[in-house]
Amino acid sequence: MTTAGADPLRIGHELNGAVVTVDPALPDRVREGVEQIVGRPVGTGRGPRVHIGPHFPELAEGERLLWVHSTNAGVDALLKARTPWPREVLLTRTVGRMGERIGQYVLAWVLAELQNVPAFLEQHARRTWHGLPTELADGAVAVVLGAGRIGTAIGTALQQCGVHTVGVARSPREMPGFDSVVPLGVPEKPGGGPSRELADVLAKARWVVNALPLTPQTSGLVGAGLLGALRGATFLNVGRGETVLTDALARALDEGTVGHAVLDVLPEEPAAPADPAWDLPRTTLTCHSAGPTTHEDVTADFRAAWQALRAGELPTLTVRVSAGY
Repeated sequence: MTTAGADPLRIGHELNGAVVTVDPALPDRVREGVEQIVGRPVGTGRGPRVHIGPHFPELAEGERLLWVHSTNAGVDALLKARTPWPREVLLTRTVGRMGERIGQYVLAWVLAELQNVPAFLEQHARRTWHGLPTELADGAVAVVLGAGRIGTAIGTALQQCGVHTVGVARSPREMPGFDSVVPLGVPEKPGGGPSRELADVLAKARWVVNALPLTPQTSGLVGAGLLGALRGATFLNVGRGETVLTDALARALDEGTVGHAVLDVLPEEPAAPADPAWDLPRTTLTCHSAGPTTHEDVTADFRAAWQALRAGELPTLTVRVSAGY
C-alpha cells in the first residue's frame, strides 16, 4: 500500500462526492476523458479532492486531498517536492503504452548498430560507396537494469529478434521478457562496484540498458564500478538521468569500457549548450523522446485506477512511497 492511511475501501467510498481536478496545463482531451470517467464536470462536488497532474496541487484552506494521479511514470520529482508524502493520500502513476514505445526505441538502436546504420550515414555524407559488415541479433546479450513494467517491455521487444535478455532487479524472480534475472544489489557508495554475479553478466553484454527509477538507492548507482565492468558494450539510458554519474560515463567512454552511449535522459533537462553531455565522445542524445506520455495513456490508467477503487481494490499502478515507485 502507498501509505498506512491510503485505504482503497475508504477512498472508493469517498469518490462519489469527490472534487476531481485536472492540471490546467494538460490537454483538453485529458479533462474531457476524465469527465467521461467520473460522470461529472471537473471541479464540481463538495467532497475531498482528487487531482490529476504532474505536480502536487495547491489546496484551499480546509480542503482535504484524497488521491493524486500523476501523469508521469516517474514520480521522483513529485515525492521530492512533497516530503514526507501525506500518509492518507493515495498516489498512482501513468505508464500507459510507454513500455512499448521505449522497447521499440531500444530495439531501433540495437538494430541500427547491427546493421551498421551510423557508419553508412557517415559514408553517405562523404559520398563513399563501401560495403560494411552487418550482423544478426540472435544470441547477442542485452542486460536491462530495472525489471519493472518498462524494463520487461524492453526485454520483450529485444527477445523477438533473438537477443538473449538478462534482467537486473532488486528482487530477482522469473519475469516476462527476460531469459534470466539477476539481483541488482546496492553498492556501499554511489558508483561502487557491482556484485560478482552482476559483473560477470555485464562483461558479456553487447548492450546495457538503464531503466531504473530514481530513488535514494539508485541515485548515482551507475558509476565507475558498474560501467567499468563492461567490455565495450553500448550503454543506453532510458530511465532517469540522475541514476548515472556523467563523469564516470565520460571515463568509461575514454577508456573504451563503453563503446557507444545513447542518452535519452540527463541529470539536468533541457540540456544547456554548455552541458558536458554534448561533448561526450561516441554519444547520442535523444532529448527525452523515447517514451512520451499521451492523453490516451493518462485517461486509460486513470480509468483503471478509478474502477479499481470503486471496487474497493488498490490500483495496479499505486506508488509505494517508501520504495519511490
